[in-house]
Amino acid sequence: MFHTRSLYGKAAALMIALVGLLAVPRAGAAQTVTGNATGARVITLGLVGGTTTLLADTGALAGTTDALDASQPTASVPPVLTGEVLQAVTLGWPDQVASAASLANLTLAVGGTGISADFVMARAGAALGGGISGASFIDNLTIGGVPILVTGDPNQTVAIPGGLVVINEQTVSADGTTVNALHAQVSGAADVVVASATAGIR
Repeated sequence: MFHTRSLYGKAAALMIALVGLLAVPRAGAAQTVTGNATGARVITLGLVGGTTTLLADTGALAGTTDALDASQPTASVPPVLTGEVLQAVTLGWPDQVASAASLANLTLAVGGTGISADFVMARAGAALGGGISGASFIDNLTIGGVPILVTGDPNQTVAIPGGLVVINEQTVSADGTTVNALHAQVSGAADVVVASATAGIR
């Protein structure tokens, strides 16, 4: 059995490492910051549109000294998602932004495909002057009952019936970098992001 105490330990250690990014001083101050983190975003699609549910969502940073967090002990979006120990945090600083989101004991059912993982986390960081970083951490991932080797490479893709799963999805724009630990999509059924972190500064 996967123990909640070990999940808290992992999440705490990774959050401490994330906050450690803020301890390195840099010259100058930002004009704008972008930061948010979400434990999960579930979009279910139907004949007359879709429904969006956000779980453990921090909302957006309001400024360079803002800090936001959100947590939920358990979460359920029937029949698509269940999870535990959802945590999300985003931190602004005059010269950098750091965000992270995680959850444990994930189970998904997307378009008839089952997806599970013991622990899922995404983190993103951005420093004034152009430095960005992002990574995902996923333990014991299975898709359709098949164990998946998580390479750590950005945008690792696994095909599923009617769609795909992107592991460690990373996108970069003028506003910063976004890391989605898992992004499962099935056309006409659902679009689910698990553990999402965004950070940007300029």
